[in-house]
Amino acid sequence: MKKYSLLTIFLFSALFVKAQENKAWTLQECVNYAIENNISVKQSELDVELAELGKRDAIGNFLPNVNASATNSWNTGLTQNVTTGVLQTQTTRNFSAGVTASVNLFDGLRNFKQLQRAKISKLASQYALDKMKDDITLFVADSYLQVLFNKQNLEILKMQNEVTGEQMERTEELVEAGSLPQGDLLEIQATYADEQQRIIVAQNNIRISLISLAQTLLIKDYENFDIVETGYDIFGTEILDNPVEDIVAQAREERSEIKIAEANKQIAEKDVEIAKGAYYPSVGAFFNYNTRESGQGRIVGAEPDPNDPTREIGVVESTGEIVVAPNVLTTIGSPLPFFEQLQRNDGITYGVQVSVPIFNGLATRNQVRRSQVNARRAEYELEQAELDLEANVYQAYVDAEGAFEAYEAALVAANAQEQAYEYATQRFDVGISNAFEFSQAKLRYENAQSEVLRTKYDYIFKLKVLELYFGVPVTDLKF
Repeated sequence: MKKYSLLTIFLFSALFVKAQENKAWTLQECVNYAIENNISVKQSELDVELAELGKRDAIGNFLPNVNASATNSWNTGLTQNVTTGVLQTQTTRNFSAGVTASVNLFDGLRNFKQLQRAKISKLASQYALDKMKDDITLFVADSYLQVLFNKQNLEILKMQNEVTGEQMERTEELVEAGSLPQGDLLEIQATYADEQQRIIVAQNNIRISLISLAQTLLIKDYENFDIVETGYDIFGTEILDNPVEDIVAQAREERSEIKIAEANKQIAEKDVEIAKGAYYPSVGAFFNYNTRESGQGRIVGAEPDPNDPTREIGVVESTGEIVVAPNVLTTIGSPLPFFEQLQRNDGITYGVQVSVPIFNGLATRNQVRRSQVNARRAEYELEQAELDLEANVYQAYVDAEGAFEAYEAALVAANAQEQAYEYATQRFDVGISNAFEFSQAKLRYENAQSEVLRTKYDYIFKLKVLELYFGVPVTDLKF
């Protein structure tokens, strides 16, 4: 019984996973998935992480540097015996260790300016990430609406093709009855075949647009990927009631393009201040503790040599008298214990170091000028970003207005073409018009319906672009 229960759970789990894989995606799900998985977004997130590390580096510059070292070495050959002072062939072992700490007390405020620069750089990286998310959202929305347009356009073609099929059956009956000429039937059949071909093209367009959207989302299962076939209504058009100048002003405060350019300008200005800091003296403090140990023996006793109690060490130049000194024999013992030697031989060094820049081949002055040039360049880039943003907002505003007018015109045209199609159908049914005139009226009606769909989704997309410029967050966009 337990085995059957486990099998049932496994089958239901597999069906649930399969259903999840084959689910239809909504636009919001596509946007959220793209923001979480898009490679460009991930790269921008890495830039934010690197900026955070740069900030930590700047904070670390205020902390002391502490380093420890230890060396244990052997030396073989003719060397001086450090105990007796006599040259001899020997193998000696020496150990030394030390700890050094240093801290920067003053460097022309460069560390402080570097920390400020790192904070601004992190903000710039975050603004770039926000802009990337906005761009990805619009790109996904455009691709999604294109798929939706292709799907609904296919439905229109199928419905019209069904109508054409019904009309073809009626025409065939009328031709057999002698009420209509054979040419009308041939015209209807040609129209039906042409619509079948257009349906195949529309199906291919859906497939291509779905693959394009899946690739944007980094989804590999093209075969099972699909979207929710829900029409999107037009609402929120009140943004067009705002003067375009207000939208431009709001965009300057909210858009990431301006924030990025402003941050880059501030970074360039900090670079100038950092470069000027090299003109000032730098002051640092240091502390060192060191000790040593040796494997050499030590002198444990000394007494005069009974066989040669004195030894000549020199001659008095004025009198020629020979100068002698006691000739002492030393007794060498084993070295002291390791830790005892370290304790006896330790020492410390500490102090303050001042470095005053005098001349370095104009390197500092050139760096300052180079930073000033970059600061002016960043200022021009900010001005250009403001001009580009103003032009883009005006363009988006005009595009949205034009798209809305085109949509309204398409609705009027579609209504007129529908009436013309109904009138053409009535004339064809009573034999007043021929099949060619009927087919032309029907084709114009199909094109008008397709144009309504195209202008509708074009307007929705352009309206969302304008809303982003107005400062509406990506998460608050409504479709």
